[in-house]
Amino acid sequence: MTLNVGQRVRLAAELRLAGPVTPAGEPPRETGAFAASLALAAGIEGTVEHVDEHHRQQSHEVREYLRLKSLLDDFGHQMPTASRKQLGEQVGALEEQWVAYQRRMLRVTVRVRLDNGFILDDAPEEAFASA
Repeated sequence: MTLNVGQRVRLAAELRLAGPVTPAGEPPRETGAFAASLALAAGIEGTVEHVDEHHRQQSHEVREYLRLKSLLDDFGHQMPTASRKQLGEQVGALEEQWVAYQRRMLRVTVRVRLDNGFILDDAPEEAFASA
């Protein structure tokens, strides 16, 4: 599901937020100086204020898959049979990493102002459903 600015959403699952807390507008204090915990129930509604798309970094294996696949596609027909077969095997060995990368290539985070006044920032879009 792709979220858009202004869209009404609801929290898809209960969230428990815990960790260091810094008052808004103040510089971060020393680590561990102030901590808190907050639970938000599933179903709380709010409005999407901002959407960020983050492209994931390509691993070495993904870059190698792209390089070898391009080589095979562009020049495989000119290669000796044994070389083409070996290159095909190398591409096949890296295909699993390529498929995994494609499934999670784009990470989308959102800023949602909940109706209770809380703001969830940099939250994964999967945490929300259309209201």
